[in-house]
Amino acid sequence: MTERPPDPSKPRREQILDSASRLFSERGYHATSMRDLAGELGMQGGSLYAHISGKEELLIEIVNQASRQFDGALFSLRDTPLPADQKLREAMRRHIQVVADNMESATVFFHEWKHLSPGAYARVTGWRDSIDAFYRELMVQGMKEGVFRADLDPKMSAYLVLSAVNWAYTWYRPGGALSSRDVADSFADMLLSGLRNPI
Repeated sequence: MTERPPDPSKPRREQILDSASRLFSERGYHATSMRDLAGELGMQGGSLYAHISGKEELLIEIVNQASRQFDGALFSLRDTPLPADQKLREAMRRHIQVVADNMESATVFFHEWKHLSPGAYARVTGWRDSIDAFYRELMVQGMKEGVFRADLDPKMSAYLVLSAVNWAYTWYRPGGALSSRDVADSFADMLLSGLRNPI
């Protein structure tokens, strides 16, 4: 694990969230203690409770922030006047860009959300359903336009796209040979070759 001191220019609560994102992504939620987090921040353990109610509050906030980032990147595409294949490519670019720009919180979001309490867990599953629906809508749009094959299963096709973009956090490393856009375009090229209506 690489030690990274908190950014003193940020408010204390943001410093706490940044450190929690990093520790949760590297160690896992359950393996990170409040003492670990306080030590990372150069604080006494009890001092953390002046800023947060407990560890789950941090997990909920990290997950909520990540879901808002994905929502902002993707849902504005709904009303964009593009054919479905172009819209899908752009959605994949935006989706992977959010992951690449927020690797630690994306890791927590996709891997640690299962540790949430029932109410927060239900909100995340509701969000996942809305993202599934967004990609299914793209498949249906493409079928109606004649851009995508008429025999597609929109649900399974959406799952295939989501499997590609969501799991980028497990292997993608910013600063490598491929940019997030390169990765998204490569995935889109492969997927669209199977989705498009052969004319």
